[in-house]
Amino acid sequence: MSWLLVVAVLAGFALGPSAGTDHIVGANHGWNPNINYSLWSGNQTFYVGDLISFRYQKGTHNVFEVNETGYDNCTMAGVAGNWTSGKDFIPLPEARRYYFICGNGFCLQGMKVAITVHPLPHNATSKGSSTRGGTGAQEEAAAAALGARSAAWLATLAVAAVSAIC
Repeated sequence: MSWLLVVAVLAGFALGPSAGTDHIVGANHGWNPNINYSLWSGNQTFYVGDLISFRYQKGTHNVFEVNETGYDNCTMAGVAGNWTSGKDFIPLPEARRYYFICGNGFCLQGMKVAITVHPLPHNATSKGSSTRGGTGAQEEAAAAALGARSAAWLATLAVAAVSAIC
């Protein structure tokens, strides 16, 4: 029975992709009026798979993802999503520019942030080490190969575990 536990724990480590960074908007200031979110976002590096989190007083503020026009004019132009929980974790699944505003009239008081999400560095072992030159297709192929190797490794472990039990 203990072998099954070991296999389950190892499976969780082998299959679970490394979690992206959770970028908390405004850091300890949260999502509030009269904060320079351009300065905050300029000090962050966002990658595909990261999260952007908004912390605010539920019922007073909210978060809308809009297009660039909506961002520039503090309107609902191009609304792509909205969140109202007060502790919103928004995944960043693709490399592109994202625009977020508060839709309760506070956008004009500075509650808006634009971020650029970068593709994962090619052959990166961590976000701090990378080499240039990979394409999205190459990165997807590498991820698929890693998944296949992980699955094969897990299957080998499972067979070994069952053999040890029987």
